[in-house]
Amino acid sequence: MTSDSEDATQEGRVKMASGSEHGLKRIVWQKLKDTIIADCRKADIWKILILDPFTTKLVSSCCKMSDLMAEGITIVEDLYKSREPVPEMKAIYFMSPTSKCVDAFIADFKLKPKYKAAYVYFTDYCPDDLFNNMKLYCAKYIRVVKEINMSFLPYEAQVFTCDNPGAFRSIYSPHSQSGQRKTHLGDQCKTEIVNLCPHWEKTRKGSDNKKESNMENTKALAELVDNKLAAHYELEEPGKKKEKTQAQVLIVERGFDPVSPILHELTYQAMAYDLIDIQNETYKAPLLSFIAGLPVVQVQVLKTDPEKGGLGLNEDAPRLALGVLFDPSSGPCCPFLAAPTTAAHDKIRAVLLYIFSLSGTTEENLNKLIQNVKIEHDREFILNWKELGVNIISAPSLFSRKPSRRERPEETYNLSRWTPVIKDVMEDAVENKLDTKEWPHQSECPAAWNGSGAVSARQKQKTSTLDDRRGGARLIVFVIGGVCYSETRCAYQVSQAVKSCQVIIGSSHILTPTALLEDIKALSKGPMETFTICENHA
Repeated sequence: MTSDSEDATQEGRVKMASGSEHGLKRIVWQKLKDTIIADCRKADIWKILILDPFTTKLVSSCCKMSDLMAEGITIVEDLYKSREPVPEMKAIYFMSPTSKCVDAFIADFKLKPKYKAAYVYFTDYCPDDLFNNMKLYCAKYIRVVKEINMSFLPYEAQVFTCDNPGAFRSIYSPHSQSGQRKTHLGDQCKTEIVNLCPHWEKTRKGSDNKKESNMENTKALAELVDNKLAAHYELEEPGKKKEKTQAQVLIVERGFDPVSPILHELTYQAMAYDLIDIQNETYKAPLLSFIAGLPVVQVQVLKTDPEKGGLGLNEDAPRLALGVLFDPSSGPCCPFLAAPTTAAHDKIRAVLLYIFSLSGTTEENLNKLIQNVKIEHDREFILNWKELGVNIISAPSLFSRKPSRRERPEETYNLSRWTPVIKDVMEDAVENKLDTKEWPHQSECPAAWNGSGAVSARQKQKTSTLDDRRGGARLIVFVIGGVCYSETRCAYQVSQAVKSCQVIIGSSHILTPTALLEDIKALSKGPMETFTICENHA
């Protein structure tokens, strides 16, 4: 699926999604070539590449098998699966620094070696105990051991993740202890932001965190980012004079904008992932379902069953976000929500949008809403948002305070009337307008951000990609608890409109509305399994 910036031309969209040629994917592929592939060339023979599940996704995201073969790699194997020995060939192990991976590696050489020699590359820092185990059993076969700091997935040209949806429950579950949450946040920090920043030359640290009612997560992560980046640059460039900040990191909680991941979007990418069951970037359809979806068949269905022809939330969602479709005493004002054929998740999303638009409602009104749209058994989908710091139940007030938003002229052909809050934040950041009261943990912004770089999004610009402007400053936005497709689109839009800045956005995982609702409901489940993540140096 490609990113669908409303302001980009079709040519621009193709360039943004062209895999290893642009952006983060190009950076990751270049890093792999400069480390792993460079060692392959020295040996000048064909090799086997062995990957764990995470590194398989990482490598697949930025190159093809033909690219690997062109660099001397003839076979790619799964670290955890049974493999035939090839004692005459050398093997490259690219894996995560976990006990499971190291144990699988040792098993390949402890009794009878499967390969002539091993070149070992870890995605991150390898703990001493694991490293010592490798030396104890496999020292004579190991030729290289390197830690290449590549623990994030380049999901798109300007989007990164750690492919870790389980982080949501670990962070927001009321059954998680605060220390456990901070430890997990430290792991996210180490594996994503800290490893992402140094891949650009002259990048220097700078982090802000959004002040929210549930701000302990953003504050903790901002402090960890600063400390770990400082340690990284001291380790890599000891004694070197610090240059002016060339990148700034913004850290926000998922609860800072609950509307964007719930709203029905009409842009291609967000709508596709909302309405279609896409797994691992693949959509599988039975033939009968495909035929039923043909336009001529759909027209016939609408003629025989007019109720199925309603636009539902596609048409009503923008108004729901403004809180105009509900009368708590009598129920929804649109027939879509009252229809028995409407899915429960769509009803839940409608109720949530109404509540978000009012910054919370009374318990009495909420009970009436739930009864009127007949979702009595789905209360957890709504009430558990409080764990994200979102107001659900609030005292009645004549003067409910809503966050101020940027004024945007309505576009004639704009399909979506909702602009994610993160776009306001990005624009304020690059114009150096972030309020110190709202963003208390601020560092000096890049020198290029003086407000002069902003230009009209309508103004025709020369073709420019992320790589064409490597000399400019960068804004890295990290959303704790997942990022949605409409928010990732904002990174491209702001980058296109602002000459002096490249915007990168990422999180632990990419959200879809259905998956987020299920994660919200799961917060009511019992205590989670206890786990410990050791914080080692970046």
